[in-house]
Amino acid sequence: MTDKKTIKVETTFSGAGYIPNLAIDVVIFGFHDKQLKVLLMKYNRTEFYALPGGFIKNNENLDTAAMRVALERTGLTDVFLEQFYVFGDINRYDPTPFAAIMEANDTKPDKDHFLLQRFISIGYFALVDFTKVTPTPDKLFDSCNWYELNAMPALIQDHTSIINKALETLRAKLDDKLIGFNLLEENFTMGELQNLYETILDKKLLRPAFQRKILALGILERIAKKYSGAAHKAPYLYRFVSK
Repeated sequence: MTDKKTIKVETTFSGAGYIPNLAIDVVIFGFHDKQLKVLLMKYNRTEFYALPGGFIKNNENLDTAAMRVALERTGLTDVFLEQFYVFGDINRYDPTPFAAIMEANDTKPDKDHFLLQRFISIGYFALVDFTKVTPTPDKLFDSCNWYELNAMPALIQDHTSIINKALETLRAKLDDKLIGFNLLEENFTMGELQNLYETILDKKLLRPAFQRKILALGILERIAKKYSGAAHKAPYLYRFVSK
């Protein structure tokens, strides 16, 4: 796990020490109490919004770089990250926002500056409890905040498409990745688990069918009934099977 004390925030435009033409974009979804949000940055002194992102150091593993980006923005050291896609279409290349961002921060870029070149971006996604996150910008950003998926501002380049691809992947892999996300208490009810599914999938699920499906996955064990004052009405508690 990345040590927070070793993190050095990327706050310059030089590009020195980083692999050229390669970037990371991290889609950090936040879940809590039937709400699903996404973490977005607003560049300093502009109206440009973007995903948390960064570059890969010359001596750094790819997954370590992604974890570094997530840690800088969330303060969490135990984020489950999944690499989901590589974005390299020629039509994602647009140097205009970065030229404007640099100029807004008192830097006049040369036309061959590394930030104005074409980049291929490796996409990662994470799903966290947004109440446990302290969104943290650095000096390149005015803000770092949670946004509802249906109320996002316009984003630079293809970042909206990146979010949509991440959400599509999250929904497709939810059964397999659920344990890693660690979004529920150690013991939880089937209803609480169904609320999580319905929020992420953005649709209602039939309770009997959902319960059959989940139990058939073999990832849960039933441990007790949840006390509610009436034993015959108390729901069962479950926990994930240790692996």
